Amino acid sequence: MVDFIHNNKELYGVEAICRILPIAPSTYYRTLDLCENPEHRAKRDLHDLHHAEEIKQIWKESSGRYGVRKVWQKLKREGYIIARCTVARLMQKLGIQGVWRGKNKQTTRSRDDQKRADDLVKRNFTADHPDQLWVSDFSVPQQAA
Repeated sequence: MVDFIHNNKELYGVEAICRILPIAPSTYYRTLDLCENPEHRAKRDLHDLHHAEEIKQIWKESSGRYGVRKVWQKLKREGYIIARCTVARLMQKLGIQGVWRGKNKQTTRSRDDQKRADDLVKRNFTADHPDQLWVSDFSVPQQAA
């Protein structure tokens, strides 16, 4: 949107374009200012850039093994004052994570050697009238009390 305004401001003017588009003129001017002067950005953005580089460096030094907790502890040892949730947010934004211990989370444990029940309803779970079709789940055995 900002590029469109920038390309057409000579023809129509910034305020006229902003009246039609859902953008305030101050937003357009603020975006231009941030492009020309990156130091005018919010402190959080400036801190995030700096911390993201440090987080990436620590994560690379650990060969991608360190997760949020260990990266955060390493930053604290190096003298950075940063919240653990900030480290988690930045690591998620960077798309990096530590190594999982054990196996990955497994939600279904199907075995190919087991005989499966026949699909008597042909996966059609619609009924024309009540009590025409009954479906049950018997996959979880009940334990005796």
